[in-house]
Amino acid sequence: MRRGEACGRQWTDTDLGAALLTVATQLVQRGWKVEESAPRTDSGERVIALDSETVKVLKAHRKRQLKERLKWGEWSEAYVETGRVFTQGNGEWPHPAWVTDQFQRLAAEAGLPPIRLHDLRHGAAKLAVAAGADMKIVQEMLGHSSITITSDTYASVLPEAARKAAEDAARLVPRQGRRTTGLTSGSHSGDQAGGKSRTPRPGKPDGALKRRSKRVSPDPGAVGRVGLEPTTNGLKVPAGSCRDFR
Repeated sequence: MRRGEACGRQWTDTDLGAALLTVATQLVQRGWKVEESAPRTDSGERVIALDSETVKVLKAHRKRQLKERLKWGEWSEAYVETGRVFTQGNGEWPHPAWVTDQFQRLAAEAGLPPIRLHDLRHGAAKLAVAAGADMKIVQEMLGHSSITITSDTYASVLPEAARKAAEDAARLVPRQGRRTTGLTSGSHSGDQAGGKSRTPRPGKPDGALKRRSKRVSPDPGAVGRVGLEPTTNGLKVPAGSCRDFR
């Protein structure tokens, strides 16, 4: 989400049971004053799916928030009930500029390179694309008005995603090894089906060898190039090649 969308989050628009979050409001900073408004575009009003880890974090945050609310005790009237997911200590909504300052402080303490709060939004989109998410889904997740904006912004990630999609598709193609089990030199599935074995007559190649031999050039020069020796039967197959004929 954008910074204003995250600051404007309300619990009534957050369904942790269904792992869905509706973006319906945002906090807009005008000068130093903060105002609540609807998302700036129609596409900004959207529903975002939450992953299971984010749901766990939000549930823990909700419990902690309710405990802090009870600590006010006799001063409970001073507590401002805004219904926001993220609030200040007294319940008021957070100032967007304060959120940015807190993020920069935490990033520096963590030893991260200088990054903007808005870069988290870009990072989430790039991870989604790299994970193979359809560009239309990414567009709706970000609230872009056009899929062209999404594609142009994250075009650098598309080649990597395309390669991953190609590998995933290739893994779905069934692979079948050669059928060599149970077959011996001079025996064929047709012979086994008939219950008889046939021994090739001298001077006549086996049926499979005969079919295969048609593919070999009779040119003596070609025979020498492929490493075969001429015999009375035509060609002598080198050791280890009978498996290919079977």
